[in-house]
Amino acid sequence: MKSSSNIFIIVLFLLQYGCSNADTKSKATSPEKIRVENLGASIDYFDSRTGDTTLLFIHGWNINKEYWADQIDFFSGEYRVVTVDLPGFGKSGKNRKSWTVEEYGNDVTSIIKQLDLKNVVLVGHSMSGAIAVEAALRNPTRVIGVVGVDNFTNFGTVVTPQLKKDISEAYKKLRADYKKVTLAYANQSLFSPSTDSAVRKRVLSDFMNVDSVTAVDILETNDKYPIDEKLKSLKKPIYLINSNFHPTDTLGFKKYNVPYYLFNVGPTGHYPMIESAGEFNKLLTQVVHKIGQV
Repeated sequence: MKSSSNIFIIVLFLLQYGCSNADTKSKATSPEKIRVENLGASIDYFDSRTGDTTLLFIHGWNINKEYWADQIDFFSGEYRVVTVDLPGFGKSGKNRKSWTVEEYGNDVTSIIKQLDLKNVVLVGHSMSGAIAVEAALRNPTRVIGVVGVDNFTNFGTVVTPQLKKDISEAYKKLRADYKKVTLAYANQSLFSPSTDSAVRKRVLSDFMNVDSVTAVDILETNDKYPIDEKLKSLKKPIYLINSNFHPTDTLGFKKYNVPYYLFNVGPTGHYPMIESAGEFNKLLTQVVHKIGQV
């Protein structure tokens, strides 16, 4: 699912519409895994444990940390790689009521501090672009870069009173028939003609195997996050690795003087890290090197 800045796409669709994975094996053994939690919810994670620079991967809506398996294999030799299941998803706890971006920022902060991560590059897919920004704001001395993956495609779009009304109506439709609306939206907007059938099956299965009430709560709360103001406060460039199947509008970055770098991964669907892992890893390598030069 797109980040909060891209919710307008799903809103337009919903109005027109009218209505398991294997564990990633650690490359390094450890005597004991540190338990991390926030607000009473446990936070499951993978940590390769070695490397001076940390790549911390945060998954998007309705999926989990296993979507970064190719990145673990590719980057662990040179960097410390950490992937997390956000509370509410994957193997992390679901026993809480607060799903705000700010609280997710606290979750990521808990991972950063309790694992004592340094020189952190946050990589946030979809809705987690906002979470990465929030976590970066909370950890300015530890985070050296923020990378968005297929998000911020409509950054700076003005939310008019009518659009607010449309968004509210869209969520009513989503809550009324989560399965039907979500499946239709995913098939129409999250996959491209090049998306492999196995990827489609995997994503749709994950979408259907979540608590739909919690999933919609998370998405709606994410949508209320003031990303425009937050991104302006970041004082760091935002690096985007986006599919060009849905082009990224960069006018908002220029309007608000937010420094950005856009890397097009090609006409993939919304999951370039698994749809085109080789090209994605190549671009992320370029991004990390560029961050190291700033």
